Amino acid sequence: MAAKKKLDYTEILIRQGLVSPEQLQEALEMADKSGIKLPEALSRLGYVSGEDVMRAMAEQHGRDYINLAEVVIPPSVVELVPESVARENAVLPLSESDGELIVIVSDPLDFETIEKLRFILNCQIEIALAPRESILEAINRYYGQTVGESADSMLQEFTDTAIDFTETLEEDEGAEEDVDESSAPIVRLVQLMITEAAQLRASDIHVEPFEDRIRVRYRIDGILVERDSPPRRLLGALMSRIKILARLDIAERRRTQDGRIKVSVGEKELDLRVSVIPTNHGQSVVMRILDKDNIKVGLRQLGFSEEDFRRFDGLIQRPNGIILVTGPTGSGKTTSLYAALNDLNTPDKKIITAEDPVEYYLPGVNQVEIRHSIGLDFARVIRAMLRQAPNIILVGEMRDLETAQMGIQASLTGHLVFSTLHTNDSPSAITRLIDMGVPSYLVSSSVVAIMAQRLVRVVCQKCKQSYSPSETLLETAGITPEMAKNATFSIGRGCGNCQGSGYRGRLGLFELLLMSAKIRELTFNKAPTEDLRRTAISEGMKTLYWDAIDKVIRGVTSLEEVFRVTKRGEQE
Repeated sequence: MAAKKKLDYTEILIRQGLVSPEQLQEALEMADKSGIKLPEALSRLGYVSGEDVMRAMAEQHGRDYINLAEVVIPPSVVELVPESVARENAVLPLSESDGELIVIVSDPLDFETIEKLRFILNCQIEIALAPRESILEAINRYYGQTVGESADSMLQEFTDTAIDFTETLEEDEGAEEDVDESSAPIVRLVQLMITEAAQLRASDIHVEPFEDRIRVRYRIDGILVERDSPPRRLLGALMSRIKILARLDIAERRRTQDGRIKVSVGEKELDLRVSVIPTNHGQSVVMRILDKDNIKVGLRQLGFSEEDFRRFDGLIQRPNGIILVTGPTGSGKTTSLYAALNDLNTPDKKIITAEDPVEYYLPGVNQVEIRHSIGLDFARVIRAMLRQAPNIILVGEMRDLETAQMGIQASLTGHLVFSTLHTNDSPSAITRLIDMGVPSYLVSSSVVAIMAQRLVRVVCQKCKQSYSPSETLLETAGITPEMAKNATFSIGRGCGNCQGSGYRGRLGLFELLLMSAKIRELTFNKAPTEDLRRTAISEGMKTLYWDAIDKVIRGVTSLEEVFRVTKRGEQE
């Protein structure tokens, strides 16, 4: 009799009713297009959690699934694997018996790591499974040193040992080049700062000098969080190290400077965009962390409602016209545009972008960096683009009349054009273009849609709990008793997963205005923004505020977060 065929973990997920074959196919396509693994694609699409996938994998391979929140590992077992080995390989010892060590891993097919552990530990290794994120959290817990504590201890070491080194640098910053960088405490301190920020999912690092101290802050999910800061006397050494990494002039203290740092944090290759400006108390630096994983997000993961997703997905398939994305700095405009380009990036389409600067590099896309110092501005690049016979053009920003007119001309000659504007909502973008000097008839005939957006923090899934807002709060928010009856209001208690904030990750709020015949007529007649907004809402446009309220009702975010990001009066 033939042996019974073992089910693949995807078949197990389908059998358990956690995903459908159609959802699995969508995840496969996303994984293939974005270059990520299938389990990550399934998780990003929101169809299953990492725990669901790992349980299915454990069943497929006949291994135990370990819920690390429910087990206690004895210190005598933890000591069997050095901390450096555990962190480097993302593994955790579970139990030991008769010379056999059971180790928790996240990939049952990573035979190379298993063999490495057998060699290093000189014992027989068996494996159990748990999600990688849970293993990393447990490593911090059991080895008694979180990322923050590591930085604090290194800071103390640096403070105790580097005084002479620092004083020398402050007298002559060029002396840094003569220091053994592999052993200098300042080198490890800066590396730890970057590592900690990356592991805490920070988008940028702020190092700010004041009269009596240096303030170090990370922006996590859009909110600045202050960290323990080094003493004021270390400013010169800190600035010198960052400048050397960014290939900047360490002797220049009076002018602004910009540079880039490439650094490895674990398995990730990060690109940091560095900006240095002189202030009253010394040089202030911001390092923006550009994580390549951020641009692998698909349209589905941006946070669209089902209706807006269908509309936007249909819009980007058009052969020509202008699609504008608008919002303040840091509202996720670049991520949304890159998600659209990733969706359209097929071998039969030529895509060219003009960006200032190019922050993320997209495989298969021709990206041009604007350089004003040599006269390579948006308008000149767009003119050159059109001679390259592209299908799709991305213009980083329509910031002046010439750029706007060139973008419009490109759309009228058969190209699909994406670009951004800085306005508070969708209808204001029309008024802004006309105020720039673009003729109203060109705006009405070329623009096909405008999407305003913001980013709102998502309630942490690990410590999420239901709650009932007060009637006063519901009334202030405009949520009727009928809406509240079917709502699932959620709030985060605060846990290690979200660093006690109650939120982890962000999603977009969207306001998608389609250029209907009526709105084109109003645009042609230079109607006020209020008239455009009123007409768009009557034709079905959901405002930023009500898109946010919809996410509150579904338990995705909280009312407090909505009030922080947007206001009801501004968006109705």
